Amino acid sequence: MATIDEPLYPIAVLIDELKNEDIQLRLNSIRRLSTIARALGEERTRKELIPFLSENNDDDDEVLLAMADELGVFIPYVGGFEYANVLLPPLETLCTVEETCVRDKSVVSLCRIGTQMREQDLVDHFIPLVKRLAAGEWFTARVSSCGLFHIAYPSAPETFKTELRAIYSQLCQDDMPMVRRSAATNLGKFAATVEPVHLKTDIMSIFEDLTQDGGDMLLFSTLIKFYFSLSPLWSANITMSPFVTVSDQDSVRLLAVEGCAALGKLLEPQDCVAHILPVIVNFSQDKSWRVRYMVANQLYELCEAVGPEPTRSDLVPAYVRLLRDNEAEVRIAAGGKVTKFCRILNPELAIQHILPCVKELSTDSSQHVRSALASVIMGMAPVLGKDATIEQLLPIFLSLLKDEFPDVRLNIISKLDQVNQVIGIDLLSQSLLPAIVELAEDRHWRVRLAIIEYIPLLASQLGVGFFDDKLGALCMQWLKDKVYSIRDAAANNVKRLAEEFGPDWAMQHIVPQVLDLINNPHYLYRMTILHAVSLLAPVMGSEITCSQILPVVINASKDRVPNIKFNVAKVLQSLIPIVDQSVVEKTIRPCLVELSEDPDVDVRFFATQALQSTDQVMMSS
Repeated sequence: MATIDEPLYPIAVLIDELKNEDIQLRLNSIRRLSTIARALGEERTRKELIPFLSENNDDDDEVLLAMADELGVFIPYVGGFEYANVLLPPLETLCTVEETCVRDKSVVSLCRIGTQMREQDLVDHFIPLVKRLAAGEWFTARVSSCGLFHIAYPSAPETFKTELRAIYSQLCQDDMPMVRRSAATNLGKFAATVEPVHLKTDIMSIFEDLTQDGGDMLLFSTLIKFYFSLSPLWSANITMSPFVTVSDQDSVRLLAVEGCAALGKLLEPQDCVAHILPVIVNFSQDKSWRVRYMVANQLYELCEAVGPEPTRSDLVPAYVRLLRDNEAEVRIAAGGKVTKFCRILNPELAIQHILPCVKELSTDSSQHVRSALASVIMGMAPVLGKDATIEQLLPIFLSLLKDEFPDVRLNIISKLDQVNQVIGIDLLSQSLLPAIVELAEDRHWRVRLAIIEYIPLLASQLGVGFFDDKLGALCMQWLKDKVYSIRDAAANNVKRLAEEFGPDWAMQHIVPQVLDLINNPHYLYRMTILHAVSLLAPVMGSEITCSQILPVVINASKDRVPNIKFNVAKVLQSLIPIVDQSVVEKTIRPCLVELSEDPDVDVRFFATQALQSTDQVMMSS
């Protein structure tokens, strides 16, 4: 058998695989281009591999996409940036194919290569490539060229810069909508490289031409984003009228609202009042609920931008309209901002204009509106002050605490600390308990889980006396819940309560009740108690752990269920750092030795693991 000439072998394999009918083989070959290039060396890669790829690009789109991606990082394999220009021909060809993702990837790779090319090479090779693509007969080439101007322009001589601006202007007036759309999409990147003197003349002229293309909504939406990205440069002469009047499409007006909020932060208050405020007030009454929804989300930011007086005269009425909107989605967005909005008003205005709407929302037919309101309404207490909170807000709090929808009650309970700072918790405590009990016994386990997570917060707000009388039994009840996530959260809850009220309180009110449950007939509940014990031990300290907790754990090692026994081994391992070494030697180690001889393989495994920990502790001491 004749041997293949070694230097020719990689290119021979590549050619063979690229012509194979199996697309996966062709893909694998393309993805190994870097390996093949290393085998060939830099010179042969430039002279043989790259020309071969330029000539053989009539393939499946997936293969061409992989090729475009690989070529973008190929500069090291052709000899460095000095020879980067040799990579341009195959990518130029790929920029003209029909498949969009291949063209886009080719443009990305060309941009990556262009940023690494020497300035003279850009002038000699990259700029001519851009001009060829821009003059291409097929629209795909012209589409691709739009994404390359921002790379070519900065290094171009002045005469070339004038020509490139003129070419880009022609692309923006191209007969094909896809070309105009691509030009609009890339206009921001190109404009960022253009000198300020040409920005307001050539680029804004291009922009104004494109805005007349009102039939192409995607193009117009893109233009709005571009306009707001550069608007600070001409903010003194800004006008929003084109965006309000040109399109009847709500998708475009949505972008205009978003742009108003962004622009409002950049302008002086007087400019914002003159140009942005009328548009937003108009949009707050828009026929599309999506536009009104966007206004409700953005209104608070605009209030900060325009200042207190325009907010009082123009934006408060607009906000009240949104709070009373016919669409629930708009009311949800507006209701969720009520506290933020009240913070920028004085209490009298908030009570006069906003509070009546809040009362209406608290009995809204949509549970999601009530839930959104409940998540923020507690924050109004510090804004309105003690007297107004007791007189005006407290009845709303109590109403929401009795809401039939669990999320509403949960949202109120989760923000109790904000009310406690203003009026104290006593006025709410009698209504709190029924709501907490009802949530604790809710048939949906996720609701029960949520209220468990708020128990430490409630304990800190309500105080130890209220907790002992009302909530202690609930905490024990959750340790026997049918859902594992509830039992696990309950175990963590008893630990957090012990941290909140201290070991002495825990020893009196938690530890005895928890330890009593170790005799529960259901093994899953016994496992939960072992988990709770392991969490409590570090909080309770060495003395209580040795006298109260450890005997119960040792006794559980006699359980008939293997799962209990290997969990005992885990708990004993976690107790080793807490107790004295003498306790480890006399009590924990003998128990682990016995478990390490258990018939069950899992029990033996965890017991052996725990024994290794005891040995390490003894060796280190």
